[in-house]
Amino acid sequence: MPVHALSEDLKRLIDKLIQLKRVPPTEPIVQLSQTTVSMPLISWLASQTHYPRIYWHGRDRIEEVAAIGACKDFKFETGVDDQQLAQAYQAQCALSTNQDIRYYGGVAFDRSIESWPEFGHCRFVLPRIEFRRSGAQFSLRVNLNFADNDPHSEIDKAIAAIEAVLPARPLAPPNKLTLLGRSDRPDFQRWKALVEQVVDPKFNQDTPKVVLSRLTQLEVNERVDPWMVLACWQGRNPNSFQFGFQFSPDRTFISCSPERLFRRRQQELFTEALAGTTVRGLNQEEDIALANALLEDNKNSVENQLVRSHIVNMLTPLSHYVGAEESATIFKLTHIQHLHRAIRAELKAGVNDFQLLQALHPTPAVGGLPRHSAMSFIRQREGYMRGWYAGACGYFNKYESEFSVAIRSALIEPGRINLFAGAGIIAGSDPQAEWQELENKLATIMSILIEL
Repeated sequence: MPVHALSEDLKRLIDKLIQLKRVPPTEPIVQLSQTTVSMPLISWLASQTHYPRIYWHGRDRIEEVAAIGACKDFKFETGVDDQQLAQAYQAQCALSTNQDIRYYGGVAFDRSIESWPEFGHCRFVLPRIEFRRSGAQFSLRVNLNFADNDPHSEIDKAIAAIEAVLPARPLAPPNKLTLLGRSDRPDFQRWKALVEQVVDPKFNQDTPKVVLSRLTQLEVNERVDPWMVLACWQGRNPNSFQFGFQFSPDRTFISCSPERLFRRRQQELFTEALAGTTVRGLNQEEDIALANALLEDNKNSVENQLVRSHIVNMLTPLSHYVGAEESATIFKLTHIQHLHRAIRAELKAGVNDFQLLQALHPTPAVGGLPRHSAMSFIRQREGYMRGWYAGACGYFNKYESEFSVAIRSALIEPGRINLFAGAGIIAGSDPQAEWQELENKLATIMSILIEL
């Protein structure tokens, strides 16, 4: 482990901060950067003592970020309206012209009800220290907030944070947990009743799709390292987004999600319709047969087409151009495969990330259609609080942003692991088959945690 080289790079950052004291910059938000040695970023993050701890790994595998601390942190709880959120977003973007400065965070699935402690309806952090990899290049970055703090005091805080950085320690090898108990909310009988309500012709006529989900709680008496779990999950599903947010020692939200909500570069937007699921085959021949059956399956094709149409309709008022693939393709993961359609848009001038979040989140792939009635059904009937599960997590600045839909996720607490999975319910859905789809979606994380 190149500890000495890392220490030298940290010292160089401190030297830059000391120089900054002599002539403080006029910019309200400043980032100093230093190229550095390669480092296993999840291991480094797990070794630190500062909170928040944030991890982001893009689906394209080119970029990876581990970050600690906060020099700016904005969080909203129950009761915040969209205008307040929009104003906060615009204020953060206006503070810096540096396109490398990023706010990392997320938005809850349903902002009209209570969310998890510490996470809130919406929380974004400008980290104090970032370790960022782009391809094979690694850099250390320190962020300073002169907009809200005395420059000399802010520089001293940054120096202290750098001096507190610890070298990466190897993650402890994963051990299968002893399961003390498991509970599902809703349980199967309740799930069956909910599915039957959604597929009832009277209900389905007005609300053709509702994405029902389940909270599976595993009770354990062992300490669970969330970053070790995420590292193992990452190894099983490398072609997914991987991210984690730990705002305190008590709760960590991690996700290994295949789904992009959107990626924006200036006014160019990329998004997708990811809906419709089957399992992987035991061999290549069976895998291809299952993929072809998924492509030809009417229920799954309708579900994916509903998502595609909704996204195009929501983007059209915000865009000069929206183009979507007419035919679905197959997106493969370790245990399951999905129907996928790529969508691209050229945004109108002035359209920002918050408007995109309002338009696209939650997508029909995690909520349903129409959005209002599907969300109302989920809110009243599902029986638990989703929090950031099926929310939107990622980063933004004025120039670029990327958000993933937080499916295939877990909330890890002392003595408990909360796992989440959902299934799109439309006319013709079978309760037993949809319940099995939930089990299929949890297969990867369950195989990491316990003996199956």
